Amino acid sequence: MAGHSKWANIKHRKGAEDAKRGKVFTKVVKEIIVAARLGGGDPNANPRLRAVLLKAKACNLPKDKVERAIKKGTGELEGVNYEESSYEGYGPGGVAVLVESLTDNKNRTVADVRHLFSKYNGNLGENGCVAWMFDKKGWLAVAKADADEEELMMTALDAGAEDVKDEDDDNFEIITAPDDFESVKEALEAAGVPIVDSEVTMLPQNYVSLDGKDAETMIKLMDALDDNDDIQKVYTNADIPDEVMENL
Repeated sequence: MAGHSKWANIKHRKGAEDAKRGKVFTKVVKEIIVAARLGGGDPNANPRLRAVLLKAKACNLPKDKVERAIKKGTGELEGVNYEESSYEGYGPGGVAVLVESLTDNKNRTVADVRHLFSKYNGNLGENGCVAWMFDKKGWLAVAKADADEEELMMTALDAGAEDVKDEDDDNFEIITAPDDFESVKEALEAAGVPIVDSEVTMLPQNYVSLDGKDAETMIKLMDALDDNDDIQKVYTNADIPDEVMENL
């Protein structure tokens, strides 16, 4: 699982399945509520809200649900008060795992997270134990079949990207500072470059190789965390072999 895009693409496919069960809608609605509460209901003046509205559009969240979530965030409608929290720990083989959540009950969430880590041969650690192994970055994936590497590099770097990587079989990966993410994405779209996936994410500084049972158990841990309604995002520095991923 060298590079970010392989796991991201699997999450993308998994997201399509989750959408049938409403899981993606639930998580995006939470993000809209929190973004509107923290920065107001105008996406032009609230970058965080603007970003999550793009995610809402991508997953086809109905317009009425978007508007209702914004109003709950700004206080125009009564709603649940979600709090942000993060958890850190170690998965099978000692790999780092970073979890971000939005929850109305932190005690429930931390108990669930601790249980899942324990169930899948990991352990929940103290805050700060693994966060230092990750950097917050903008990340975009462009299919190699849809782009010329040299032209893509020129467009992305001119728009402020930090790097364009060719480490994945299917996609070029574009890395940006978080503040430059939107401008780079807009530049690619203006140039007619189709974007496979994009997000502001936490990228590991280094990867730890897993194989055999540890790799299989790690995937189960990631899936179980991702399936929890309180958990928004899960990051890891695990490098999982292609054949294990293909068996999904």
